[in-house]
Amino acid sequence: MNRRSRKRALRIGIQSAELMLAVPQVVSHRLSRIRAAGPDISVRDRRELQLMSSEKLSAFGESWNLMTLEVVKAQQQMAHAWMTAWRVPFDPSGASAHRASAHRSFARAATQMQTSILRVMSGGLRPVHRRATANARRLAGVKVR
Repeated sequence: MNRRSRKRALRIGIQSAELMLAVPQVVSHRLSRIRAAGPDISVRDRRELQLMSSEKLSAFGESWNLMTLEVVKAQQQMAHAWMTAWRVPFDPSGASAHRASAHRSFARAATQMQTSILRVMSGGLRPVHRRATANARRLAGVKVR
């Protein structure tokens, strides 16, 4: 794994950990507000619930689009990597130079696949992480009535 892929994998791990902390805080706060409001929901609470719904749809759509774009890019890059790997001429005598070249080509293709998977994951996680952590920060200072 190259340096950029390691950084991306570390970033995905950090974002996942931050989500594990932020999401329960946001859910707990919103459920507490709903419980405290009872059957008579205030305008402020109604706005918060509408924001919650629209944010979820928006984050899902944005994640879906980013992941789709990354998958399309990955498919193109993988097709190129595999075509390059298979382009290495086959030498039945087993000359080591050809075997080494083929091995490097397949190793590059495997590395490309790993990098592509990380990019797809990162693209899908980014919008959800951004909204959830922003909500956790915003709602941390809001008192439940």
